Amino acid sequence: MPALTLRPSSSPTPGRQIFHAVLVSSFPALRSVLKQFSSVFRRIWEGFREFLHHSATLKLKVLLELASCCPTMSLDVQVSKAFLQEVQVKEINAVLLTKGMSDNWESIWNFQAKPNDLLIASYPKSALSGTTWTQEIVDMIQNDGDVRKCQRAYTYVRQPHLEWKPWLLSTPGLEEAEKMPSPRTMKTHLPVQLLPPSFWKENTKIIYVARNAKDVAVSYYHLSRAMSVLPRPGTLDEFIDKFMNGRVLWGSWYDHVKGWWNKKDKHPILYLFYEDMKENPKQEIQKILKFLEKDLSEEIINKIIYHTSFDIMKQNPMAGYDTIHINIIDHSISSFMRKGITGDWKNHFTVSQSEKFDEHYKKKMAGTTLTFRSEI
Repeated sequence: MPALTLRPSSSPTPGRQIFHAVLVSSFPALRSVLKQFSSVFRRIWEGFREFLHHSATLKLKVLLELASCCPTMSLDVQVSKAFLQEVQVKEINAVLLTKGMSDNWESIWNFQAKPNDLLIASYPKSALSGTTWTQEIVDMIQNDGDVRKCQRAYTYVRQPHLEWKPWLLSTPGLEEAEKMPSPRTMKTHLPVQLLPPSFWKENTKIIYVARNAKDVAVSYYHLSRAMSVLPRPGTLDEFIDKFMNGRVLWGSWYDHVKGWWNKKDKHPILYLFYEDMKENPKQEIQKILKFLEKDLSEEIINKIIYHTSFDIMKQNPMAGYDTIHINIIDHSISSFMRKGITGDWKNHFTVSQSEKFDEHYKKKMAGTTLTFRSEI
């Protein structure tokens, strides 16, 4: 008996023909509707994002609403309700700090340092920004150049920012530091007069990293443009004026670098310069090794130099802040690790801005032995 073969009908039924005809005739209209919808949705979304970009507080409120509506939703960031007030500023002893820091000032001031702690300090954006670079170097030294150990967590988790409220953590850096086992390594941008007194009492070692004023001003300006949790910088000209007059977060650059410089002979402080680190990283790493009373082989030192270079660190998601959600740092405006070069200010300052800055600089830095190189 021959096998039974099922074949499609050579002549479609009238119903199928009608359905096919309707479907085919509907394609252009359907495609047009979808195209219009896509265009409208795209314009709405772009407008919404632009609106959010100009309202840091609203951006954070939106994130909170999304998180509250869907607790399991991953937003790549945990936003504390207190963060809604972070763009507001208050003065502590004539130094501008965020409202979050000033509201928590009693706890910050009473923080208990330990003799075997290590504090890495700098003015904001003082090198890649100074703290971030030095943090990675120090972590590699402490872990004998073990790259895997140094990638165990983000930099700001391994070495919490003492006075700040990290956006990827549910608790302030202060509380993270208090929970850490000894020996602890922390960071701060506080000027010397605002550092918790226990650091002086316990004779805690401190590494301070300084960078020339013009490059700091430019880098700080770009970071302020990108970070929604920092006060709006205005134009570069407006920001330079604020910077010169110390009306930015963490206060005057001049007072900051001079204050730590004057303290270095009375306390175990290693004072480093970003320009020296760029020019001769091996020499500066050896200074850190000596300061930490650590001895490493030449092979490990070279390994540290390689893995803490700007290009390698920029590729390391655990070393920077480029994984931070766009609602906190808009990386399309500026990356946290922007260029990492000395002398970039020349690409931003006008001649008149530079001359005005230089004149102000001479007055503010008169009488100090502290000197900087604005290019190498």
